[in-house]
Amino acid sequence: MKPAPLRIATRKSQLALWQAEHVAARLRAAHPGLETELVAMSTKGDQILDRSLAAIGGKGLFIKELEIALQERRADIAVHSMKDVPADLPAGFGIAAVLARADPRDALITAHAHGLADLSPGARVGTSSLRRRAQLLAARPDLRIEPLRGNVNSRLRRLDDGELDAIVLASAGLTRLGLDSRIAAYLAPEISLPAVGQGVIGVECRTDDAATLTRLAALEDAPTRVVLDAERAFSRHLGGSCQSPVAAHATLDGNRLRIDGLVAAVDGTRVLRASQTGAAGDAAYLGRGLAQQLLDAGAGALLDALRAD
Repeated sequence: MKPAPLRIATRKSQLALWQAEHVAARLRAAHPGLETELVAMSTKGDQILDRSLAAIGGKGLFIKELEIALQERRADIAVHSMKDVPADLPAGFGIAAVLARADPRDALITAHAHGLADLSPGARVGTSSLRRRAQLLAARPDLRIEPLRGNVNSRLRRLDDGELDAIVLASAGLTRLGLDSRIAAYLAPEISLPAVGQGVIGVECRTDDAATLTRLAALEDAPTRVVLDAERAFSRHLGGSCQSPVAAHATLDGNRLRIDGLVAAVDGTRVLRASQTGAAGDAAYLGRGLAQQLLDAGAGALLDALRAD
């Protein structure tokens, strides 16, 4: 009897489908004869575009329907951008594999300017990320930050139609879609520290599915897992959602791990930054320690103010 294909839950956006197809191709290469099938679906986060993600429940809305498909056994795995995945997963689910991280930096796309400093006073910059908003305003308090939702092409269209002077997107997504030529400048982490997990594709499955866990092991990138563990431990200890003005970026140099973290006021008037360095084997410990360092410096009050709003 012919084995059933491995069913891959994914959102319907062009970028999500690219990521799911990429994972499918990697799995077929690792397991000759394996057949795969995409189970594409529209999530609540994709459907509600007239309100900010913070107002409707955060980026976790991009994965809830995919997890329901796993739970109901309509799919075997789900492919995610890890920056959209909450720090805590439902019981019985796990990120079984992470692929090698792509460029985690934010990218500035502009109509005319060559970089953030070149934007005219009061320029209209599109982003719905509170993390990006806070850091952009910290660097350029004069900017007018405009809400920006929708898929990559619809966001670029608002720029091309003259509604905005610039937009900020993840460089990894633009590169995966072959749109990196649109990037005017990469924003250095000193200007815009990336989101937790930005640039990482993760594959989720049920933790009791031994066969699928074995298959996914072939995709695992160990260095990416280390830095991701540090960043997600940082986010988890802060209690911040994917839509909070929280950022973290970890890097490996041999067996040494450095993690930089940030918590900010949404208007950019206060930005708390810190970093910690230690052994790669202590990734989660370093992430939690950095979060506590920022909490001791006043990050809790900033996050409490956001929750109150």
